[in-house]
Amino acid sequence: MAFDEMMNADSSPRQPYSTYNEWYASQDRNRLIAKSKEAENIFRKTGITFAVYGHADSSEKLIPFDLIPRIISGREWRKLAQGIEQRVIALNAFLDDIYHKQEIVRAGRIPRELIEKNDAFLPQMIGFRPPGGVYTHIVGTDIVRTGEDQFYVLEDNARTPSGVSYMLENRETMMQMFPELFHQNRVRPVENYPYLLRQSLASLAPPGCSGKPRVAVLTPGIYNSAFYEHAFLADMMGVELVEGSDLRVIDGKVKMRTTRGYEAIDVLYRRVDDDFLDPLTFRADSALGIPGIMDVYRSGNITIANAPGTGISDDKAIYSYMPEIVEFYTGRKPLLENVPTWRCSEPQSLKYVLEHIEELVIKEVHGSGGYGMLVGPTATRKERTTFAEKLKARPGNYIAQPTLSLSTVPILVNKGIAPRHVDLRPYVLVSDKVQIIPGGLTRVALKAGSLVVNSSQGGGTKDTWVLED
Repeated sequence: MAFDEMMNADSSPRQPYSTYNEWYASQDRNRLIAKSKEAENIFRKTGITFAVYGHADSSEKLIPFDLIPRIISGREWRKLAQGIEQRVIALNAFLDDIYHKQEIVRAGRIPRELIEKNDAFLPQMIGFRPPGGVYTHIVGTDIVRTGEDQFYVLEDNARTPSGVSYMLENRETMMQMFPELFHQNRVRPVENYPYLLRQSLASLAPPGCSGKPRVAVLTPGIYNSAFYEHAFLADMMGVELVEGSDLRVIDGKVKMRTTRGYEAIDVLYRRVDDDFLDPLTFRADSALGIPGIMDVYRSGNITIANAPGTGISDDKAIYSYMPEIVEFYTGRKPLLENVPTWRCSEPQSLKYVLEHIEELVIKEVHGSGGYGMLVGPTATRKERTTFAEKLKARPGNYIAQPTLSLSTVPILVNKGIAPRHVDLRPYVLVSDKVQIIPGGLTRVALKAGSLVVNSSQGGGTKDTWVLED
């Protein structure tokens, strides 16, 4: 049985949900269903959409929103926050190390080929240290829960973690529809995230910046699946939203075209992948980046967030070494556990995975969004056979993990409430300090029994409440 975050086995509410449950029991179900439709209309009018690549109707999809919040106690949150902070500090130290002395490799804690043969490792970053020594300015750490005090890190998102706009819009919608609940439950705020993001980015402006740093958000453009979020964050921070064609390198600086001519950008929050960032350094056919930006970056005249080359820390093969990475750089055992992981590149692990494919979840090491994965217990025999051939052909491209019994939170259905599996993506800002937003994005599998929560695979979202003590 999955751990139910709202109700105890005797059908009494768990402590974090006690006040909410009392309120819910007094509500008319038809009113709540009407409120659910009202929320959908708010999202539609606001334009909160995303695209699913590879679908003919991919232009505009509304992310489903469930109005029963996911509630976390102050005690539970402290445990999570301490573990996330430790992990983010270790990730940043790891990135600095692999682009400099590679002491973790010399110590034999990580195989050299896992770094040097990794597509996400950028030789162009070797010997260069970003402003303030920060590589991972914004991190999204995916957490799953299996019991009262059992939390696991599912993956680290240190390239360009998405979804924070949904966290903010979910909260605004809930506050608009149920303002009384926020007084009754003493929910910690998340709405100051854009201010904290801008403050955090500005604090890491390059040394040559004089005066107030100019921050901009770099988007691939309106056809990108997360364009809504790029525009939303630029607007909320009060900064410019730019495309590569708006920028050029002039006099050793990256400058933005304005009505007053070209003006320098100090900090670029980029939502463009490494490969497309600079056609003179990476993909020559990229029309999304800025020719010469890497030269400006390496000369210390711009801050790029997140730093190029951070994608290696998202690699799921690197993830399997995170317990060693955390201990190596912090001197302490991880406060949050990894999900046990088999590296298919290792012959004995591959043999085990092939023999137990019907029990395991198998993922691409560079995969995201729920694509390119196999959930063994729910896959057909044919799907498992086809996937086994992929595994044998490119074992180094995959890792495997046990199928965890993810915790559940109720969602509103026509007949009342029903349990559905969830994960959590808290957002972390790194500058001279680590700030973890109290809550994050709860993603929920809307199909009964499904463990896949990604919006691209039919999942929805919830507001996440962290309670004051």
